[in-house]
Amino acid sequence: MNFTRWSPRFPGTQRRAAARPDHSSVPAARGEYAPRPDQEAETDPDRLSALDELSVREVLGHLPALVALVYGPEHRIAYLNDAYTDAFGPRPAGAAAAEAMPELDELGLLPLMDQVLRSGTPRTVKSRRVRTQPGERSYTVTCTPIKNLQEEGGVLVFAADVSDHAEAAERLRASERRLRETAVTLQRSLLPQELEQPDDLRIAATYQPGGTDAAVGGDWYDVITLGAGRTALVIGDVMGRGVRAAAVMGQLRTAVRAYARLDLPPHEVLQLLDGLASEIDASQIATCVYAVHDPNEGRLVYASAGHLPMLVRDEDGSIRRAPDPTGPPLGTGGWQHTSESIALPPGSAAVLYTDGLVERRGEDIDEGVAALERALAGATGSPQVVCDRLIRALGVTADHDDDVAVLVVHHPSRTGHTAELFHNAALELLGGVEAASRARAFASGVLTSWRFPVELHDLGVLAASELVANSLQHGVPPMRLRLRRTDRRLIIEVTDGDDHLPRRRRADPVDEAGRGISIIATIASSWGSRRTPGGGKAVWCEFALP
Repeated sequence: MNFTRWSPRFPGTQRRAAARPDHSSVPAARGEYAPRPDQEAETDPDRLSALDELSVREVLGHLPALVALVYGPEHRIAYLNDAYTDAFGPRPAGAAAAEAMPELDELGLLPLMDQVLRSGTPRTVKSRRVRTQPGERSYTVTCTPIKNLQEEGGVLVFAADVSDHAEAAERLRASERRLRETAVTLQRSLLPQELEQPDDLRIAATYQPGGTDAAVGGDWYDVITLGAGRTALVIGDVMGRGVRAAAVMGQLRTAVRAYARLDLPPHEVLQLLDGLASEIDASQIATCVYAVHDPNEGRLVYASAGHLPMLVRDEDGSIRRAPDPTGPPLGTGGWQHTSESIALPPGSAAVLYTDGLVERRGEDIDEGVAALERALAGATGSPQVVCDRLIRALGVTADHDDDVAVLVVHHPSRTGHTAELFHNAALELLGGVEAASRARAFASGVLTSWRFPVELHDLGVLAASELVANSLQHGVPPMRLRLRRTDRRLIIEVTDGDDHLPRRRRADPVDEAGRGISIIATIASSWGSRRTPGGGKAVWCEFALP
């Protein structure tokens, strides 16, 4: 903008008549009348003459925006319009801005004005708050260089009041924060408040919600003890964000716990979840891994619904990746999931995670999984320490743009006194009338060698006898009696080749049978049954150790 053209009447400037614009070569703006090439544009000489006589001071003085004109390296005051003096009060002409205009420093404009004066390039700062005489207001300020002002150059400061817009934006941000806080609170309340810690495993988990600009998602994890030393591990991710995704996640997590109590194979649990996810919300899909650890087998049997592969770190630090997912996400329907298994020997650890840990914009997700493998190879310590190290190694911070859930499962290798607290003993039963007596003798000998108190010894022998008798009456070979001792409980389990699960019932006084399961339920801390691969079943009971 050349202020000498419109006769600003500032000291040191010369007034010149404004040249009338030549409209012949300027295209008409949208919505304006444009004359035909053979038609001369109509003009109003009187109005143009009045415009020529209009000074810059008169134009700027009527603007509602704040306008200040300063010159020289010290930004001395050349002009302030009425709106500016109404906001900050009058200032003496010729005074340096650093001394006479503290509001510019409060707005952070003094360094910017230096830069504009040197570079000759306009600069803008958006929505800065400053104290004014009417009260605190927000302004968007543009600093424009002015040439030849007092022969030193100057800067035009133009400040538009955006207080209403800033307050509306702040109200919107506050509303979004409240919604996000609601979703985060709901999400955290639906996650386990304290993880169950099985006898044979050490487990830790971490949940990190997305940054403040991202709505919380539907990531979840869970640990469910199934009885007889077996443990279910779950991790999943509901697609989408906000309260709705968190609510769907809560329903799926509750359903997983209910289905887990049925002690079904992993792929059957996912089949049930798939149907439920379609009923909850047909527009929502979710990925999930459901795995079961059996201490007797030393393996994780799992099924995956479109989820990322779990990783296993062996005791020597080598990393194994579980086979690819075996089915599509939950909620898609019409797919038969299958179960896979991966070894989890003593000294190894498994990591289950959601895509927020490894997925980055502009990168292939396999690169993120490879980075996680490298981080896991060097992450040692307790499961919680491993969780924290993986989060840091993958660059997850409070500003991360996606939710992250990590579940670390460690199968410790025990030596010395700790190893003495864990024992296994098994007996193959061939059937016949002598099977019950052999089972009682075997259980008595094992429990005596484990130095159990007399009362617990006798209860264990009785429970083994009743379970074997039930299997002999209702099951078929092959049969096996297994006793397992951990640092917290005694587990007695009998397997056979028949898949009919027993149930507790009330026996009439004249009945000669039907009381075995009732006896087990009375004397044991807990009991249960499940079908086993190959068409058989397992019936078990537990006693808590003193």
